[in-house]
Amino acid sequence: MKTTENILIIDLEATCWDDRPPRGQESEIIEIGVCIMNAATGKVSKNEGILVKPQYSKVSPFCTELTSITQNMLDDEGVLLEDAMDILRAEYDSEDLTWASYGNYDLNMLQNQARRFNVDYPLSDDHINVKTLFGQLHPTVRKSVGMSRALGELNLKLEGTHHRGVDDAKNIAKILHWCLKQD
Repeated sequence: MKTTENILIIDLEATCWDDRPPRGQESEIIEIGVCIMNAATGKVSKNEGILVKPQYSKVSPFCTELTSITQNMLDDEGVLLEDAMDILRAEYDSEDLTWASYGNYDLNMLQNQARRFNVDYPLSDDHINVKTLFGQLHPTVRKSVGMSRALGELNLKLEGTHHRGVDDAKNIAKILHWCLKQD
């Protein structure tokens, strides 16, 4: 597996509902949780949650309960998806770094949203699916498990709020660092 010295870790949150989306609404990115992890040391830096204003949906009460993100937060602090992707390029060298996410949801969602909003995709082609990698390397799990369970299997604490990208990016970094040490 080819990795850069620093790995960009991304965890997305998106609008969601406890049932089907209301008519005319669709799942959209509302937070890009991001951090940089040094592949050798596991040290995490530049951790933030970039809030993104959805264009075709509103944050449901279910979504707020899951993520703690409210529509007001996005209205007040959110940026357009295009601006969020510019931040990734400008502040995180996102086109040059190997990047990682837990599962393929984030990869697919970023690609789909870039197409949907006609903005340039901001990430390199070097992607690590930490969920798959963990399943391959863990001696007893040997299958895909959720991030929270993976942390538990490693006796690591889930820090922050689960389903907040800013916090989950750091939690994913811990799992990825464990995986990289197994080689």
